[in-house]
Amino acid sequence: MRNKLVWCVLAATPLFAQVKISQGKNKIDVEIDGKPYTALYFGDDVPKPYMYPLRAPSGTVVTRGFPMEKIDGESVDHPHQRAVWFAHDNVNGVDYWNNEFSYTKGVMGHIFVTRVTKAEGGKKSGEIDFTAEWKNNENKVVLVEDRKTTFHAGGPNRVIDFDFTLTAKEEVKFVDGKDGVFGIRVASGLEEPGQKNQPKEPLRTGMMTSAEGCKLEKECWGKQSNWMDYSGKVDGENVGIAIFDHPANPKHPTYWHSRGYGLFAANIFGVKQFTKAGDGTVTLKPGEKMRFRYRVVIHPGDAAAAKLAALYAEYAK
Repeated sequence: MRNKLVWCVLAATPLFAQVKISQGKNKIDVEIDGKPYTALYFGDDVPKPYMYPLRAPSGTVVTRGFPMEKIDGESVDHPHQRAVWFAHDNVNGVDYWNNEFSYTKGVMGHIFVTRVTKAEGGKKSGEIDFTAEWKNNENKVVLVEDRKTTFHAGGPNRVIDFDFTLTAKEEVKFVDGKDGVFGIRVASGLEEPGQKNQPKEPLRTGMMTSAEGCKLEKECWGKQSNWMDYSGKVDGENVGIAIFDHPANPKHPTYWHSRGYGLFAANIFGVKQFTKAGDGTVTLKPGEKMRFRYRVVIHPGDAAAAKLAALYAEYAK
């Protein structure tokens, strides 16, 4: 057994709650306004915690199903990109990003939830809090992660706030690398058209847009911005998904590892990878902490129609 999970007493969710949180074994389900929204997955057989799927208020799924499900027309590259996750590809030389148990190459670490401290719904919001250990290839804990995820009810958008605090158990070096840190793999319809080995159906209609107005991967990849958005048509619905980078985050505004094939990631550690200059490496001494906060907004229409600039200004306050 790779990891021992300690359960805490969880608050019961009242039946009238607009956000309902239901605890299961190695899975926590989230419903909003009586409809399934997402679920958090973790456990000894999961290489790192992930959330799957994310849905628009209509129920339309805006994240890729693979490798959790095989869906006709989806790309099947990068199995480690499981819907929504948080990791980095080089922590003291160990990869926590490209880390499926089935992989045979590379030095891999894994992230295991050890304690769920809160899983509680409510009329306007619900919250899941947990503690996890980042274990290296020698099964040694190098980082402790405390994560708070808040789900907001109401419309017209679906909004989630993520709050990650990492505490070093030894000297920890986040080495400059492109694969990090907060990642989402978007649904097929939000992929940029014309990607290599891309299935013809469903139609790819994705458009990346940054706060500065950059468009598509060619303009957006590796650039800094307060927020990034992917929008397009999914199952006949015009919908988008945005990530907001909190102004108090380290090295704000973040760099964006945003790929036309569907990877959507905020990464402060890849400075040399993105710019061919400088070094994004960050070192924590034992006991030092680093905190990251992001907001995910799933919205109707494109970035302009969703008024993301105004929404970000409100978030930034």
